[in-house]
Amino acid sequence: MNSISIIGAGIGGLTLGNILKQQQLDFSIYESAPEIKPVGAGIMMAVNAMQIFDKLGLKEKIENAGNKVHGISITDESLKPITKTNIAVLEKKYSSCNVAIHRAELQKILAENIGYEKIQLNHSLRKIEKKENYILDFENGIQTESEIVFGADGIKSNIRNQILQTGSIRNAGQKCWRGLVEFDLPEQFNQEAIEMWGKGKRFGFVKISEKKVYWYALVNERKHKRYFSLAENFSEFHPLILHILNATLKENMILNDITDLSPIPSWHSDHLCLIGDAAHATTPNMGQGACQAIEDAYIIGKLLENSRDFNKVFGEFQKIRRKKVDYIVDTSWKIGKISQWEKGNALRNFFMRLIPESTHQKLAEKIIRLEM
Repeated sequence: MNSISIIGAGIGGLTLGNILKQQQLDFSIYESAPEIKPVGAGIMMAVNAMQIFDKLGLKEKIENAGNKVHGISITDESLKPITKTNIAVLEKKYSSCNVAIHRAELQKILAENIGYEKIQLNHSLRKIEKKENYILDFENGIQTESEIVFGADGIKSNIRNQILQTGSIRNAGQKCWRGLVEFDLPEQFNQEAIEMWGKGKRFGFVKISEKKVYWYALVNERKHKRYFSLAENFSEFHPLILHILNATLKENMILNDITDLSPIPSWHSDHLCLIGDAAHATTPNMGQGACQAIEDAYIIGKLLENSRDFNKVFGEFQKIRRKKVDYIVDTSWKIGKISQWEKGNALRNFFMRLIPESTHQKLAEKIIRLEM
């Protein structure tokens, strides 16, 4: 029997594994995929996540495997600035900076630090039942028993669906392509993340290593011209975008719907707790999905320093984290709507340009300050 089982070896589950290891607790991680392989192209680890990786002794490794990003800019289709958040002050204050990195690289660093012997691949959870302990049945025919279960199994969480029987997934009505490409970005974009807002569509890009650029493209479903190539859908954007799209190989692109989870009443049950997307999936508009899963793991670790009563820890954990994640899910949903306006864009951009830099700084700090 396992004392602790973590279901899901995504970024949240792997971070939790690292935290439990630091607390010298015994656990196993179960992952449905046959290998921890590159999924989801690139990702940005914001200052809040990097502070936690620093406490785990992984900050430098992650910085070296990725690319430091010192500014985030929103522009119009022609790359004319709308807003810019320069985080130099916050970097200094929290002695961490944003890092853009390939997801697979990050997962590899987290998994290696735990030790692959702790991670059971090819274990897709079919059924979970509460008896005296939890009985976990996997698709591969293996059954195991566990006293404590963490559901780090994403927005479509089996744990949430079967044990808490709650949660409805909302669709934002936007299609999202993500891609990786070998590309030489103009020098000025080497340490900056850019998001361009058009009419009912937007495009973002960031350098994630010496030679690689991660990009994403969103189109309102009803604006998406299916018979067009992606480049044709973005033909009114700056030529740089068309160069990026045309240089990307089909097999290095993935397409998803943009969804989130409407807030659920409780993230935990007896000796069981959801973290990350399983508890509070958000749309990606604030770049905080994985970062919030990392914060979840960190807060659980902080609470376990004072108490090994897991039910008490889970109750406290939800109390501490609830307000911030609800704020992020809600704000991200709103940004997703505003950024994908189909008309009135010039007016929107005009008003956004009037917002002082200090306001953006405050918003950024609200998000990257850790609760404990």
